[in-house]
Amino acid sequence: MLRFKSPQARHQADQLMQPVLIRVIDNIRKCLEVSAWTGAYQEAHIWPEGATEADIHQVKALNAQLARAQPEQIATLEAELAQLPQPFPVYELHLTQGAQKRTVDLWDLCYQICFQQFPVGEQAVTVDMTLWDSDLGDVNWVALDEKAKLRVQKIFADLEAPC
Repeated sequence: MLRFKSPQARHQADQLMQPVLIRVIDNIRKCLEVSAWTGAYQEAHIWPEGATEADIHQVKALNAQLARAQPEQIATLEAELAQLPQPFPVYELHLTQGAQKRTVDLWDLCYQICFQQFPVGEQAVTVDMTLWDSDLGDVNWVALDEKAKLRVQKIFADLEAPC
């Protein structure tokens, strides 16, 4: 679980993560276009330690009910869900070339871009302020794109694939 030094740092990270993910996906697309590797995205869920099979089944059943619930039922279902353990979404890129296979955790890659150092163990993460235009109070798109491009290119370089 990520820990932040301040609510402001959390807010900055929240504002960066979507643009980071967009730039990562775009740079992966560019590399795949010139590479012999193929890529497929997959979403998975990791359940917290202590979640039982009954908990998992109940969460899935409540989410299915929530998807087709009448407006007056939503609050009750959400309250029930709030009492249960929730899975953590994992987004993976599965790369394949012939018999070779590699998996890239996209959240981990985004964290490497968003924060100065990642992973940090038990320490609080520090937002990479070069990705933030403090004058505008917004994302520094040039710096973000460059850092995302370099991280994605490193993945493909490790595969000995052009990018």
